Amino acid sequence: MASASENIYVEHVKGVNGLDKVILREIRGWSAEVYLYGGQVTSWKNERREELLFLSSKFGNLDSLEQHGFARNQLWSVDPDPPPCSSHTNSRAFIDLILRHSEEEAKIWSHRYELRLRVALGPAGDLMLTSRVRNTNTDGKSFTFTFAYHTYFFVTDISEVRVEGLETLDYLDNLQNRERFTEQGDAITFESEVDKIYLSTPTKIAILDHERKRTFELRKDGLPDAVVWNPWDKKAKAMGDFGDEEYKHMLCVEAACVEKPITLKPGEEWKGRQEISIVPSSYCSGQLDPRGQLDLRRVTFGC
Repeated sequence: MASASENIYVEHVKGVNGLDKVILREIRGWSAEVYLYGGQVTSWKNERREELLFLSSKFGNLDSLEQHGFARNQLWSVDPDPPPCSSHTNSRAFIDLILRHSEEEAKIWSHRYELRLRVALGPAGDLMLTSRVRNTNTDGKSFTFTFAYHTYFFVTDISEVRVEGLETLDYLDNLQNRERFTEQGDAITFESEVDKIYLSTPTKIAILDHERKRTFELRKDGLPDAVVWNPWDKKAKAMGDFGDEEYKHMLCVEAACVEKPITLKPGEEWKGRQEISIVPSSYCSGQLDPRGQLDLRRVTFGC
């Protein structure tokens, strides 16, 4: 079997500012684009070439990324010896990336580690991400970290979007000094800035775009929390890497581990996974329309 770098499903090209980029293509026409800088998935398109992930028109202002974790401000490498990943055995469109400790980043993160990311397109176009973090310290020290997939979905109109699966859950409100509240609504809708960390969330969350009549289904494992964020108008205008009106067409829903950070002893490894698919119907009682999956959208990685 040909390696990922040699088969027709994976292409290595140059992207914005000459940065190395990998294009994944599924035989039915789905595609995804992954930048080695930051280990970021910046595009996910369906067979009709419709973009499903939101990417700011000001992408390329890279100096603002450290707020999402130092891993998004580092140059990753293609992993020459990736671990087996049985969940993606049916996919030929995948890339394995790795980020290791370097002396340059010692001031930011002093521990030794290996951080692996596999990005894959499933046979039906599902976007699948699997991350592994290993403590490779030789001094016997443990380390602790938080983790989130910064998934920015492209939506038609944020005022016509709702999120289901998080109702009645406790959350920390970042707009109120992380004070703890309980979600009261039947679903989450958007009329102003939102920045919440939902706790002990289910493995499946749905984002409904009513104008497009489609639902993003986010499935996750090893990531108990979920961050929901939209900057709204005033915050958007104050952000250097965000267009003034772009908040109307994006929603960030992050599979995350924030409330209870992960601690690894030397030699230990943590694994987290996220998979996104699209169906052309509403999410109802935790069950998606059985007619199947159609579409997907964008994801970025942070640690």
